[in-house]
Amino acid sequence: MHPKSMERLGRDIGLVLEGGGMRGVFTSGVLDAFMKYEVFFPYVVAVSAGACNGMSYISRQPRRARYSNIDLLRKYGYLSLRHLLVKGSIFDPQLLYERFPNDILPFDYDAFGRNPAIFEMVCTNCQTGLAEYLEEKQDRRRMMAIVKASSSLPFVAQITDVDGKPMLDGGIVDSIPVQHAIDQGHALNVVVMTRNRGYRSTESDHKIPRFIYGSYPRLRVALSRRVEVYNKQLEMVERMEDWGEVIVIRPQRPMEVGRVCRDPEKLERLYEEGYAEGEKFCMNYNLCR
Repeated sequence: MHPKSMERLGRDIGLVLEGGGMRGVFTSGVLDAFMKYEVFFPYVVAVSAGACNGMSYISRQPRRARYSNIDLLRKYGYLSLRHLLVKGSIFDPQLLYERFPNDILPFDYDAFGRNPAIFEMVCTNCQTGLAEYLEEKQDRRRMMAIVKASSSLPFVAQITDVDGKPMLDGGIVDSIPVQHAIDQGHALNVVVMTRNRGYRSTESDHKIPRFIYGSYPRLRVALSRRVEVYNKQLEMVERMEDWGEVIVIRPQRPMEVGRVCRDPEKLERLYEEGYAEGEKFCMNYNLCR
């Protein structure tokens, strides 16, 4: 980070990136603003869509995530029920994790590997029902397996193998991994959320029947508590924000973009809001050069 930010915020500050499917375009806007002002963190932990956006932040590729989330979605239509029926995932996994980074929208693996920042991606281990926080800078295949697993939404995406373990979306267990960042030694964290303050999920938790994820009883338990856990995390973050223990960057108005939104105008508005909120953060903490 810029020297002024070190003085103001401390050298051990962490960055926490929530997921949220297509709501993640807000995060891509925030991160593009950070890259504009060369605001870089020594530690980043990211979940699901946050992990996807965080990859381009760590590789220092401004607007790459925005281009992927909006322009290439419009061009390739990689989000659809047809993909779910044909390929077992509502997002086209081959396009997103093979053709995009290796051909269509090249990912700078070398810059990613050289970056000294710690970058952890959160996955849910289907066997244990617990979160795992994984890092990979060199092995390209393992790297893409981790980010794919972290983004594999339950029920609408296939389980991904990482290190011989079946993995799904990290948001099942730890949607906002602030406590993990603290446990890693980062007492103060900037948290990028994809919901406005005061939001709580009104969905109901339900017991998952045995014919769904039949081989993974602990995953079913985790899924049956998902809403409760998420709402408690939202409450925790707001309480920590009020106590000055975290700095939160979030949308200022209720979300019009859902997890599987395909409306480019809505996505563009959300990206611009994220960019504006990222710039506001940089200005408030004197990080703009």
